[in-house]
Amino acid sequence: MPRESRGVFNGGSFFMSVDQVQNIGGGEEGEKTGGEGVVAAAALRSYPVAPGYRLNVRSGPGTNYSTVRVLAEGSRVTINCQRTGQWVSGPYGTSNIWDNIGGGQYVSDAYILTGSDGWVAPRC
Repeated sequence: MPRESRGVFNGGSFFMSVDQVQNIGGGEEGEKTGGEGVVAAAALRSYPVAPGYRLNVRSGPGTNYSTVRVLAEGSRVTINCQRTGQWVSGPYGTSNIWDNIGGGQYVSDAYILTGSDGWVAPRC
């Protein structure tokens, strides 16, 4: 059964659960090994795309990168990580933060309602 703990990241709360425990320290299972082998993943949060927009998903952090797909109006995205790129103006201000939503897939944070003008995910 996964164990959960609560934490705070960038002003917001999150839950973390231990999905798998693997003994890599050479001791018996259940034996205290100093924490090695514990694999934990923070629950990823989804964020809405600005209402009324079909959003281009780019292959990199700028409009000069190719469009790999287009998100439909009303879409939500899960931000894996963020990186700086081209400055873009959108409904949520002007930002040079680009959100990675999948392998080689970036959207401008200026079109995503994250509730913050800064970082909400780890940097890529």
